[in-house]
This record gives sequence, C-alpha cells and structure tokens, in this order.
Amino acid sequence: MTFKNLYIEHERSAEAEEWVKGEVTEQEARFAKIEASMEALAPTREKWYQEFFDRICTNGFNVDGDDKMRIPESDLPSKPQNRRDQVVWKYGVDSDDTPRNGQGD
Repeated sequence: MTFKNLYIEHERSAEAEEWVKGEVTEQEARFAKIEASMEALAPTREKWYQEFFDRICTNGFNVDGDDKMRIPESDLPSKPQNRRDQVVWKYGVDSDDTPRNGQGD
C-alpha cells in the first residue's frame, strides 16, 4: 500500500450499501446545486476580476507594511482562451487545525 492509497478492503452489509447509495445521491444533488449557483456567478466574477486588476493598477498592493507597488497593465495576466472557472470540490481537510463548516475556535 502506498502512502496515498488509503483504501482498505472491507465488506458492507446490504443496509450499509443502501445508505451509502442514498448519501451519494444526496451529495451529488447538493453539488449540482452548488455548481449551478457558481455558474450563475460567472458574469459577476468577471466583474470582480476586472475590479481587482483596476485596483492593483491604480492603487497597487502592499509589498511591505504600508509600501505599495503599482502593477503595470502589461504585467497583468491574460485570460486563457476557451477556459471557464470551475467549482473545485475537495473532500476532507488538510490538517486538524482547519476550521470545519465555517466554525472557528
């Protein structure tokens, strides 16, 4: 078993298998809803990107303390062709100190 292969062979009862199928169906429905709302945000997100680029070109960003550096428009990234933003669904957390469900300590 490699470090990233965390699968452990096991058998599930029919009841547990049915529960898992129900959970998967519910999660896929929730994810489809999240994905649809993220797609609906696409035009607004484009506006946010442009506002950010305008802000760092005019006001700059903090380099150290109160020191700001303006970014020339020639240094701004260009949008990749034929690529859209996508919802990234990540399972689990990276460490035990990561807040879960938006709940901080």
